[in-house]
Formats: sequence, C-alpha cells, structure tokens
Amino acid sequence: MSIKMQLLRMLDENKEVYVSGEALASGLSVSRNAVWKAVRSLREEGYGITASTNRGYRLMSRGDILSDVGIAAHLKTENVFHIDVRKTVTSTNTVLRELAAKGAPEGYVVAAEEQTAGKGRLGRSFHSPPAHGVYFSLLLRPGRKSLDSALITSAAAVATARAIEEITGVSVGIKWVNDLFSGGKKVCGILTEATFDMESGLIESAVLGIGVNVTMPEEGYPDGIVDVVTALTDRESGKDSERCRLIAATLESFWEFYQDLSARKFLDEYRSRSILLGKDIHVLSHDGSRPARAIGIDDDCRLVVRYDNGDTAVLSTGEVSTRLVE
Repeated sequence: MSIKMQLLRMLDENKEVYVSGEALASGLSVSRNAVWKAVRSLREEGYGITASTNRGYRLMSRGDILSDVGIAAHLKTENVFHIDVRKTVTSTNTVLRELAAKGAPEGYVVAAEEQTAGKGRLGRSFHSPPAHGVYFSLLLRPGRKSLDSALITSAAAVATARAIEEITGVSVGIKWVNDLFSGGKKVCGILTEATFDMESGLIESAVLGIGVNVTMPEEGYPDGIVDVVTALTDRESGKDSERCRLIAATLESFWEFYQDLSARKFLDEYRSRSILLGKDIHVLSHDGSRPARAIGIDDDCRLVVRYDNGDTAVLSTGEVSTRLVE
C-alpha cells in the first residue's frame, strides 16, 4: 500500500480532527518530508486537507472525488486490485480489453469520470456523463468454460446491488440478466466481454464492465432514454467519496463470489432480487416479440419462461432480450 493511500486512510479515520505530522510520520514509518509530499499530492487530486502550525493535518469533507488512491483506501482486500482512474475514455471495457491483450494481470481495474462511447448489451450504448456515475471495468482471467461468463455477470449484479444498498441506502432489483432497477427505471448496466482460447474452449480473459447512474445530471437524461433510465438519487453531486466507496464495495463483494464461482453462492439472492419472476414479459428476438411469463431462473442463470400455448423454454443471455408487460 502506497504512503499516499495509507495517509489518506489515517486522515479519514480521524476526519475533522487534526493529526500531527509527527504522529503521521511515526504511524507510516516515514519522514515528515514524505508526509508533506503525500499531502501535497492528495491536495492536487482535489482532497481538502488543511494544515495548522503545532496541530498537524486535517481532512475536511471530501466531496465525491474519484481517484485511484480514494478507491484503494476503501478496499479491505490487499494485493488483488490495481486501480487505474482516468478522466475520459471511450469505454472502460474497450480500454481494459486493450490492456488485457498486452498482458495486464487479473484484478486490473479501469475507472473513469466519463465515457464517450459507453457500451451496453446487444450493441447498445450506455450514457455516461462526467462526474455523475460509476463507470469501471475489472479484468478477470478465469480459465473456465464459456458457461461461466453468465455466472460472472449474475454474480456482479448481486455484488453491485449489495454495494448500492450499503453505500446509498437505495434498494434495487435485478432485471435478467444484467440490469439493476430502482423505482421502475434502470440505474445500472453490466456487460461481460470474454475472449476465448479456440483450442481449449476456455475463457482466456473476461472484462466485466459496470456502469451505475449515481447522481442526476443537471441537464437530465437524453430524450431517447429519459423514460427508462434514472439515477440512484436526485442530487446533482455526490458526497463523501460516494463513488470511490461504491466501486470498492462492489469489487470486494464480487471478489468473494468469484473465488468459488461454481458454488453459485449468489444465486438465491439473484433470484430473490429478480423483478421478472412471476411477471408477464415480452421475449424479444430476431423473430419478433412473443408474450410469456417468467417462471424461474435455473442454476446456470438462464431465464425459464412459459409461453401462452403452455410450452416452456430456457433462454440464454446472448439469444434474447426481455421487456416487462406494462
């Protein structure tokens, strides 16, 4: 853990209280000059740290600064994640896939303030205005069969739902397979893109992308999505490192599931959070729309439906989409 990260954590634990430079240096086992350099670096990133003669340093209210050190400071799991925060990217998934091709290790995380070409499922886009959302991707190298890519997305949905409720207090449900909803509108999208070894059929790498609408943009959402998309809060700005804490909490929760993905420890919660089960839906495919009732989610996270003629079918994520009957 870097000196800067440790310093931020110490100041955060003593928020609004002055901590002497001597105490910080002793706690970090570094010189007073090293403390001063770390403070200066944190200030450059936007953290409000005041200094007072004979009293030391104090971390003021942080606002919602997105930074690598801010995310890492809230991670309990060490030596797993490498955090790479960028101001603007086309898509965090796109950037991370390029890094994966160059040999980036499992656990590499790319997060951004803004995406100019955020990705959604089935070629859709994900609206990603600056400073109002959580947009990040995690690199995985699972070495598992293709079936597990659906488990990755489903585990991520539960992990993100837990993190949202922990950090913001907002309850969310899951719309099979990769969207989180609140108040009848989408607040989060999840996209897993996998690269396969053609000989073994195993996943060589998987990029798990997560986008959460945290606060409401001043201009609102574009006309094409305003009726189906919303934010977790109607506030126009975040507070107290909200986005850093949300990313860290999601990573921690997902990693716990990922260590034994085949155990499917997330599955019962995935089912209980479903907003489709027991509901009438439209099954959308290249053949058109067909009415059905969602009656179950199987152990491989496929949706089980019953059509009007009594036939049942098991739907895979890459084949169809669904829409609730209004």
